[in-house]
Amino acid sequence: MSPILVLTTIFAYFAALLLIGHLTSRKADNKTFFSGSKKTPWYVIAFAMIGSSISGVTFISVPGWVADTNFSYLQMVLGFVVGQVIIAYVLIPLFYRMNLVSIYEYLQSRFGLAAYKSGAWLFFVSKMLGASVRLFLVCAVLQLLVFEPLGLGFELNIIFTIALVWLYTFKGGVKTIIWADTLKTSCLVVTVVLCIYYIATSLDMDFGQMSAAVSSNDYSQMFFFDNINDKRYFFKQFFAGVFTVIALVGLDQDMMQRNLSCKNHKDSQKNMIVSGVLQFFVVAMFLVLGVLLYIFAQTNDITLPEKSDQLFPMIATQGYFPAIVGVLFIVGLISAAYSAAGSALTALTTSFTVDILGASKGKDCDERKLTSTRKRVHIGMSVVMGLVILVFNQLNNVSVVDAVYILASYTYGPILGLFAFGIFTKVQVRDKFIPLVVLISPILCFILQSNSEAWFNGYVISYELLIMNALFTFVGLLLLRKPINRRIN
Repeated sequence: MSPILVLTTIFAYFAALLLIGHLTSRKADNKTFFSGSKKTPWYVIAFAMIGSSISGVTFISVPGWVADTNFSYLQMVLGFVVGQVIIAYVLIPLFYRMNLVSIYEYLQSRFGLAAYKSGAWLFFVSKMLGASVRLFLVCAVLQLLVFEPLGLGFELNIIFTIALVWLYTFKGGVKTIIWADTLKTSCLVVTVVLCIYYIATSLDMDFGQMSAAVSSNDYSQMFFFDNINDKRYFFKQFFAGVFTVIALVGLDQDMMQRNLSCKNHKDSQKNMIVSGVLQFFVVAMFLVLGVLLYIFAQTNDITLPEKSDQLFPMIATQGYFPAIVGVLFIVGLISAAYSAAGSALTALTTSFTVDILGASKGKDCDERKLTSTRKRVHIGMSVVMGLVILVFNQLNNVSVVDAVYILASYTYGPILGLFAFGIFTKVQVRDKFIPLVVLISPILCFILQSNSEAWFNGYVISYELLIMNALFTFVGLLLLRKPINRRIN
């Protein structure tokens, strides 16, 4: 694909985003930015949530995963559905009843200020690094396709990308994000469906033949019950999926900020359950696309790339199909990556303003001062995200990217443990020592993961790391329980 065609595609998509930003930010205030004024229809959020769970990395990588993991990822997605039901009936009623702007305010009401700040900082570090690395990977693709052929440096690439994300989120906030995610979901679904259609057509397959070819392929095996040491083992993936979605959706300000913009908790529950079921079918389409890509490569004697996540980009953009397939790939990639960055930027702005600065609390807070603070924080978060992306590029080490994704398991584990302890027990703890617990728990997890094969007869810890991290935090909080004062008569 030519750089001009790629740039034209990007500008056309962002023109649509800016239009959404303009329409959704009219008469916008802080309430609109933080919670969408709680007026968004539940079915709109349900559809938007499908796209919000799919990042640019997922869009690129999932089709290629089938060579190594088959359809085993759907075992985890089944866990996602169960996890979203738990969120719908445990967390959402709680958050609505407390009328929270930031979900981490719950930790202050349950434990105290130290727990509240610990949760907020854990979210901030994880979300900033996670969002930055996702944008970095996409910027790297754009550097090869656009900026390098035009003789432009990576720094300009970062400024261009961050500026566009900032532009469409700076005023409308979460309300803009929800409608942008609706566009993103539409782009992703259309992209995957049309790519499947073009590949099946090139292989002279109708729908029945395509279905038979996919279902009979070895890559389409979904369930794995035989080997507990296999990362694809059903119960590992299923229960990891349950707890992962509770942590990364139910206890993530970015994701819950959308769900809490429904009119009431019943609408939010509908949104949560419907989006979970729909997500299963969308992920299944990505995996079907992956099988077809490998069949296409084998049929046409195409040499497979060294990394499986390069398969979809290579076949989509290297002239094997009509130019429209390459355009669809770029639309899917930028819609997945930039919308995710926009939502992360909004959530980081909300959490830093409300949780860390405490700008929306106190008698001295007024709407004008809060607006000024929120806008400055929004700019600051954009700058920090750009600097983090620049650092990743300077290090130029893929292992750094892997380390950041592993970090998410370490940072969200203590958050999961804190909320689980707060909701399911009535035990009071010494709040000032909670930061120590949330630091020790990930350290213990690291030691356990590093030595699990030697200590446990070859057992490899993978997706269940998050659960173990939460369990360590839960036990640590039990050790911090306050003594019960008993009166002696």
